[in-house]
Amino acid sequence: MQDAVVRDPEIMHGTPVFRGTRVPIQTLFDYLENGDSLDDFLEGFPTISRELAVQVLEESKQLRLAQV
Repeated sequence: MQDAVVRDPEIMHGTPVFRGTRVPIQTLFDYLENGDSLDDFLEGFPTISRELAVQVLEESKQLRLAQV
């Protein structure tokens, strides 16, 4: 499985984005922090699949747990 997050200086000046898109990962976290649901985010960004969004959340969780 490929990483869900891409960081490339040629894409959005190196801002972490969803693989295959120009949608910053931070946008998903902004939605969730503001009380919006994953479905709200997916409705606003139809180029992001549910599977990819969940993969980003899982990867983020694993990174966070590794820091504990």
